[in-house]
Amino acid sequence: MSAFDKAQTDIKTLKSRPGNDDMLFLYAHYKQGSSGDVDGKRPGMLDMVGRAKYDAWAKLQGLSAADAQAKYAAKVKELLKADS
Repeated sequence: MSAFDKAQTDIKTLKSRPGNDDMLFLYAHYKQGSSGDVDGKRPGMLDMVGRAKYDAWAKLQGLSAADAQAKYAAKVKELLKADS
């Protein structure tokens, strides 16, 4: 099992939900690590959550999947340490 796969399992054991900034970080790095660069249209102004997620992912354009996965795993480890 890779560190990325383990982090996806471990994140579910958090006692409390991470803050919005951490959630966006995790979302963007997960998507970049699993799907590559952002695709599709940016959501409209009324879809603020979708727009924030899209923008966070778009900022990672060009980041390799391996780097995104490593940063995701490191963030999960950091959150787990802070949660205990």
